[in-house]
Amino acid sequence: MTSLRYLALDTAAVEALQAGRPDSNGQTPERHVSDGGGNPCRHCLTYIPGGESMLIVGHRPFPEAQPYAETGPLFIHADPCARHAEDGGFPEALTNSPDFILRGYGHDSRIVYGTGAVVDTSDIPVRAAELLARDDIAFLHLRSTPNNCYQLRIERG
Repeated sequence: MTSLRYLALDTAAVEALQAGRPDSNGQTPERHVSDGGGNPCRHCLTYIPGGESMLIVGHRPFPEAQPYAETGPLFIHADPCARHAEDGGFPEALTNSPDFILRGYGHDSRIVYGTGAVVDTSDIPVRAAELLARDDIAFLHLRSTPNNCYQLRIERG
């Protein structure tokens, strides 16, 4: 079975946003207070507790703009937090959701058609390993089922 790395947002990119640099849309990150109702930080991959400051930013998890490079909102802690370890396994905070969208991308950062599906959370490691065993798949995105929000990137370990 293929070993997996669950990749949170890069620390340097998060620190830039926390310092007020523009997001993928060229906008200043919006500062809000978490209501504690499901705001997962895409850097530490834990939920931002109610009452804590958070940033809402536009994020494009692709190296460059192109037709398949989706941009969408996500949450990060407003203050520094430790990045989820790449070898830390599937983030425990995400096990609260029953399912996610898992989608494969090719070496050109474009969707590999036929790979996207709603997958039960407990089945993600097996399905991700199956997809990453294919030569035409470079990486995967895990996205929320209700809103298609980017959660994290999965690569071969």
